[in-house]
Amino acid sequence: MKQKIETKLVIIIGLIVLLLVPIFMIQNLIDERAELQQQVQVDIAKSSSGEQQVIGPFIQVQFIETHTEEGNTTEQLKTLLLLPETLTINSELSSFEKYRGIYKALLYRSTNHFVGQFNTEPLNELAGKKIKQVRMVMAIKDIRGIGQGSTMRINNQEYALQPGTKLAQLPEGVNIELDYSALLEQHTLDYQIDLNLQGMRKLAIAPVGKETSLSMQADWPHPSFVGDYLPIDSSISEQGFTANWQTNYFATNLKELFQHCVFQNQCEQFKQRSMGVNLVDGVDHYLKSYRASNYAILVLILVFASFFLLEVLRSEPVHPVQYGFVGLTLAVFYLLLISLGEHLGFNLAYLLSALASSLLLSIYVAGMLKNTKHGGLFLISILFLYSLLYGLLSAEDYALLMGSLLVFIVLSLLMLLTRTVNWYQSKSQPEEQ
Repeated sequence: MKQKIETKLVIIIGLIVLLLVPIFMIQNLIDERAELQQQVQVDIAKSSSGEQQVIGPFIQVQFIETHTEEGNTTEQLKTLLLLPETLTINSELSSFEKYRGIYKALLYRSTNHFVGQFNTEPLNELAGKKIKQVRMVMAIKDIRGIGQGSTMRINNQEYALQPGTKLAQLPEGVNIELDYSALLEQHTLDYQIDLNLQGMRKLAIAPVGKETSLSMQADWPHPSFVGDYLPIDSSISEQGFTANWQTNYFATNLKELFQHCVFQNQCEQFKQRSMGVNLVDGVDHYLKSYRASNYAILVLILVFASFFLLEVLRSEPVHPVQYGFVGLTLAVFYLLLISLGEHLGFNLAYLLSALASSLLLSIYVAGMLKNTKHGGLFLISILFLYSLLYGLLSAEDYALLMGSLLVFIVLSLLMLLTRTVNWYQSKSQPEEQ
């Protein structure tokens, strides 16, 4: 009997290893379907608008500087960049989805209201120089997302937006031309900008003001705050979220980074100095299905261990072919999960897949053991196991702890149930006193 037990253990371990092949194939399928969805999202972004980042407003002055040396006069075109003293932004996002086949992409429409003030006194330093052009500029990552109704008001005068920024490092955006002489007559310049912007998932805003504050509201309940600055306060519910940011020059060092971006083409660090949100998919069934498949080997071991324990305690042999059919049913559960999840969502797909697999296994076990009661007990057990697995997937922060406790509890039960087993004989015997 010892030799039979050892042979059966080797066979079971071999079956588990073989069954990992279809599990790995299903995981590869999940990766392929997830990549296909990402490609669809890229295609939708190409045909509409992608992630958005807004930089500005700022004033750009181009002037001619004259140098005379040894009777030779040379002229050089230079640029002065002026950032606002104050920048207050209020953004409201409304999310919607675009579909291509069974795949979808999450987009938003936003209304953004910019209010603030520039200190124009530094422009006095350019008095006497030849001014080529003065513009107020807003750089926008994907200009295709700009909607109708976007306007700029300077000192209560409305201006028509012109496309482009005239900056090689930040080419996309809008600008308006300003009168340099009028700016010199005033010490401050007040601005109001209404920007209607569509994008995909992400909206980030650079805090270019000496004092910058941002208030954002959206109807999406799964925000991921991005950038180098977290909100000073936020509120998240099933109806959406609100968040508020506040920062200043001392915390951002943005003026120096902005100069490096425009004049030295070193923009990576500057673009990271932003605050905003990424609307993430809180029910990504591909991610959850992949995480579920990571527990496949645990489920296989637990189910096979229960069958092996049944053989030892009841001396009822289970053929390796029967182990194989049970293992394949457990593997097909994950295939059902990913295929149904694409159409029904993860939660409903998980419920239907678990019920289908559990019913099939319980009917098979009842026939295999010729005992309907044992089939019913197995149905309850496997449904309980799938419920525990669902709990592990839902509790992301405590998944490792719950998984460790589950393994410990199962191992403890196995050891308690087999503590009187005489492994040299075909059934359990009480220990000799």
